[in-house]
Amino acid sequence: MHMTNNEHDIDVTMVVADLDGTLLHDGETFEDRFLTQRSIDSINRMHDAGIKFVVETARPVSTGYSFVQKLPVDAVAYLNGALLDFDPVASDYDMLTSPDLPDDGHLRKIGFSSKRACEVCKYLLDELPGMEVGIVMDDVRYTNFDVTKYWKTQTWRYTDFNDVPEGIADKLILFPNKEQWDHVGEIIPDDFDVHISEGSLWMLMNPQANKEQALNVFANHMSTPLEETVSFGDDLVDIAMLRESGRGVAVANANPDVLKIADDICPTNNDDGVAQWIEDNLL
Repeated sequence: MHMTNNEHDIDVTMVVADLDGTLLHDGETFEDRFLTQRSIDSINRMHDAGIKFVVETARPVSTGYSFVQKLPVDAVAYLNGALLDFDPVASDYDMLTSPDLPDDGHLRKIGFSSKRACEVCKYLLDELPGMEVGIVMDDVRYTNFDVTKYWKTQTWRYTDFNDVPEGIADKLILFPNKEQWDHVGEIIPDDFDVHISEGSLWMLMNPQANKEQALNVFANHMSTPLEETVSFGDDLVDIAMLRESGRGVAVANANPDVLKIADDICPTNNDDGVAQWIEDNLL
């Protein structure tokens, strides 16, 4: 599909979209965010025209999978890139949340041992007592706080970080308060990268687990040159992905730092900005 633009022409063979704040409309609560029929229709038409479609979200499977099922996805990055699905048609919910990966290799985890995760949580709590911290593993949150205050539907268990099962953890989650916020950054261990989501949630990840790495891995897997990719995002965790893509498009409601680096700006998420951009440029 050929796209003409004042600055330069690009052929688009793969489109990547973030969910929250980008493809999804806002809701009163996290659980009320939704995907419109217009978005579904325009992405289906684009996909029918031969353009690959990829979702990259910080959401875990438990809250991301239902949206993925409504879209013609060729690949999905969950958990900000800690879980990669190269063949979503072959995946189901149980497979995506199981500690055991399928033999065919179509799922890839990029995490760290739960033992290391527990060590880091205990260390962070020694340094900043009372901070809300947790481990996300196989779609269970092992936390020292009540998760329902942020997410109503997610599975969680209270822990003191001495009784977490062995396995590969996807990410650490922190909700620092105002006093803790300024100090957390100084004490994050070197073997983790920090991503801050929606100005409140700190995600500590394997440095290889992020949206730009997922973009590269998926583009490579689909034999798509990066210059033929378009990505859509709104938050700080999307910046590197937008920069890596042939064209990085920010929704108009994006964080100011995202708007600054974007190649293009489409209308807001609540105005179906991604769908509008696809309709105007790719259909």
